[in-house]
Amino acid sequence: MLTRWIKTPVAPGSTGISGQAGVRARWSRLRSAITAVALATGLTALASLPAPATAGDARQGRQVAYITNQDDNTVSAIDVASNTTIATIPVGILPAGVAASPGGTRVYVTNLGSDTVSVINTATNGVIAVIPVGADPFDVAVSPGGTRAYVTNSGDNTVSVIDTAANNVIATIPVGTVPIGVAVTPGGTRAYVANQGTDNVTVINTATNTVLATIPVGDAPTGVAVAPGGTRVLVTNSIDNTVSVIDTITNTVIATIPVGDAPNAVVITPGGTRAYVGNSGSNTVSVIDTATNTVIATIPVGLGPVGMAVTPGGTRVFVADQSSDTVSVIDTATNTVIATLTAGNVPSDVAIATVP
Repeated sequence: MLTRWIKTPVAPGSTGISGQAGVRARWSRLRSAITAVALATGLTALASLPAPATAGDARQGRQVAYITNQDDNTVSAIDVASNTTIATIPVGILPAGVAASPGGTRVYVTNLGSDTVSVINTATNGVIAVIPVGADPFDVAVSPGGTRAYVTNSGDNTVSVIDTAANNVIATIPVGTVPIGVAVTPGGTRAYVANQGTDNVTVINTATNTVLATIPVGDAPTGVAVAPGGTRVLVTNSIDNTVSVIDTITNTVIATIPVGDAPNAVVITPGGTRAYVGNSGSNTVSVIDTATNTVIATIPVGLGPVGMAVTPGGTRVFVADQSSDTVSVIDTATNTVIATLTAGNVPSDVAIATVP
């Protein structure tokens, strides 16, 4: 869940992104467009005072939200219990995606402009390794066992597989055009990759690092989330304003859910009953009942919501609002914003680590 790009027509054989100059130009156009929409529609008043995490989340251990600030080349570390920033960590150029290891000791950051992944030690909030990957790395997901990290390289249409013990790339997998989002199943046997340029999702066998299936979805898929049971995958389609629901047994789309304008990120609660979708064009978050595949609530947030993470207890959703440089905190019991936090310039993605 992170800064997303709206797809533009490209010539056959082209990725639509040509090096870092193309990445920066496209990002600038998208940010301007989202800001214009946001200013035209206005913002609903949001709560400004921090609200502490609930006891259910506190029992999970010390939780820290890590937010990539794309224009600052930094990551903000925010204490979830107090909603206060405890560290600002320099990383690579144009940090985009972020993911935490299951044990909470490491955070992985894709640096879109420097073609690397920064590895953060959560005990010190310092970078302990920088890993070269493919061109224009966008999103990252860590396997449930924590031994592998999967990085989408949007500039060369591949996924890099990182051995997290050695901090190096052990495989490079060709996928569709302009891969953006990636998520791994709870069992760790499959990775699902949203290919924005080819309107499909690639299914990777993580044991062999080969492609098992390619699933057609909506127009310009970006965000991906796997349900806790592993039977469903949700994919945001940023052009046709829908979410595709994939059955992981058959690897086919079984439902298409209309949501807000330019949906770019999706997360599913630990119980699997709700999905939250960031609509970057309408400055809202859609709440989906996963049993009925219908939207049951629409929550106004900041400008251009693009990155999201849910706390381990499922009581809070943190939303990166890229065009207002804020983070909206949603109470999942009431589906309201209970805090609006200051972040760096162009916050793009969020990951929550339970730090030992």
